[in-house]
Parts: sequence; structure tokens; C-alpha cells
Amino acid sequence: IKFISLSHPSFSGHQAMCVSLRQQMSFIRGTDLFGYVGIEAVLDQMRRKTMKSGFEFNIMVVGQSGLGKSTLVNTLFKSKVSRKSCTPNYEEKICKTVKLHSVSHMIEEKGVKMKLTVIDTPGFGDQINNENCWEPIVKYINEQYEKYLREELHVNRKRRIPDSRVHCCIYFLPATGHRLRPIDVEFMKRLGKIVSIVPVIAKADTLTIEERQEFKERIRQDLASNGICIYPQKEYDEDQEEHALNEKIRESIPFAVVGTDKEHQVNGNKVLGRKTKWGIIEVENVAHCEFSHLRDLLVRSHLQDLKEVTHNIHYETYRVRRLNESNVDFSVLGLTPWLLENGTADQSESQL
Repeated sequence: IKFISLSHPSFSGHQAMCVSLRQQMSFIRGTDLFGYVGIEAVLDQMRRKTMKSGFEFNIMVVGQSGLGKSTLVNTLFKSKVSRKSCTPNYEEKICKTVKLHSVSHMIEEKGVKMKLTVIDTPGFGDQINNENCWEPIVKYINEQYEKYLREELHVNRKRRIPDSRVHCCIYFLPATGHRLRPIDVEFMKRLGKIVSIVPVIAKADTLTIEERQEFKERIRQDLASNGICIYPQKEYDEDQEEHALNEKIRESIPFAVVGTDKEHQVNGNKVLGRKTKWGIIEVENVAHCEFSHLRDLLVRSHLQDLKEVTHNIHYETYRVRRLNESNVDFSVLGLTPWLLENGTADQSESQL
């Protein structure tokens, strides 16, 4: 039995209402029902609503120039979605500072619409002195959380808040065959606390299978020894089935990938691949590289989970910290601190 005390300004002194609540919970299986209820139809309702309104997915790519970031993103979504592909007369040049650029596309497949936003980070890791080169990226991610928070706290907020928060950050590691560089460690240590990071070994075809496996093992050791959080984290596994699936993913990370948007004929079939003098590297062949594992994680199995982790973990951490700060300017939002604490307005209370 739970006792809840409800106080109201109209009560004098210490008067209060005490309500006794008895909560009872039982589980009724389908075989125990008198007949068909139609509860499972809610899945069709959710599907129709999603197909009508669509959804958003925001992905950030980080890594030094020349690692094939644009090509890999194009390969992931089988369309020219990268900033490099969408910019007329694009010129590749080394930026003196890290600058962030985003480009959005509406992708439709079998009636399902997805607004994809790709955030590029030209200039990252390209300087002789890369000290604090992650700061503009941290700032950008937090700015999107702040933007969402302000929209969420408005009294007359939008029915559907535009979501520009970064749902996933693909971090490109050069295929050196050695260990993580200091810049890799510093970036992932800092960013792993505020965004879901998926590290990949770029242009993995420059390594032999044996070199690739040894490099992956050394990277996993460095990630563990430095306490770096990468997606998917063990503490967010909800059940045994999900844990088993995520454990296989964690054993494969970082994914050794190859990207290309060119097709070649292999045994009479057209395949995405890179042609070399030794033969054709098939991008979607798991015997050649782990691109398909990355695509399945980002799109086919964990896309919704990436969005939920962003909202329920990373954004929630930011929201709690911001609302606990004494310097939050609630007047900008048209709110008072009292309103946020109580969650109801004077007008609504007067109507009780």
C-alpha cells in the first residue's frame, strides 16, 4: 500500500488529503483470454504512423583527411549523401582549423522515409599540432543537446521537436597496424561520454588478414586500458538476447572496412568493390572486409537503439546537468524556476 500526500494552497495550516492506493499486478497470457482482443494491431498502427511521418537519423564522421569517410558514408546508404559528393566543384583542401559541416537528405525506401543528416569534420587531425582539436566537435554535440532542451522546455512547445542531436559518431582509425595514437585515445575518451562512438579501421584492404586481426586486438586492449566507452556498452544491455547479440558486435569492434561506390562483375553478378591488380575486393563480402557488419549495426539492427541511447542516456545526462546549474536563464525560455520544479502553472492549480 502506497500513501500519497496531496497538498493544495486552498487547504489551511497542515491540512492534507491522504489517498490509499493498492496496486495489484497479474499476467494474463493469450491462452487465458476469452477471445481475440487485437492488442497486436498496435504494431501496425506504429508502422503506419512512422511511414507517414518518417524519422530522423544524424550521423557524424570523424577522422583525418584521406581515410575515405565520404566514400564509406555513400556506400552505407548506397547514394551520394556525403558533403563531398553533394558540393559542386568540390576542392579537397586541408583546413587550418576543425570546421563542422552538415548536409541532409530525405531517403525513401519501400514507403519508409528517413531524414539523414551527415555531419563532416574537415580539419580534424590534419595539423602538426592537434591539441584540443576535439573541442569544436564537443561544442557542436552539446549545442544540439541545448537546442533540443530549449525546445522541450518551451511552454507552447512543438508537437514534434526537430531532432538535430548526433545519434552516432563513426571514428576512422588509419590502418597503421600499430596501436591507438594519442589523438585517438583523447578523442574517444572525451567523446565517448556524450555520444555513441563506433570506431572503424579505414581502408582495411591495406592490411593482410593476420595484420588486421592483430591490429584489432591491440586496439581493443587500448580501449579497455584507457577506459574508453564505445557503442554498444555492456551496461545498456536489457536482456540476455540483446547481450548475446551485442557481445558478438563488441568482439568485432573496431570494424575493418572498405568503401566504394563502384560496381564490378564477379561471376556474372554486379557487386560493390575495389579493383586491384590482385583482384576485386568485394565490399559486402564478409570474407573480404567487415563493412556489412557496420551497415547492419547502424541501419538494420541498432538504428532505433542508437536513437534511444542518445535520448535516454547522453541527452538525459546533459539535461540533468543543465537544469541543476544555477546559471540557467529560464527567462529566455519564458519559464520560471518554480514552474520547472512543480511542473504545473498557477492557472491549472486554480482549476483544481
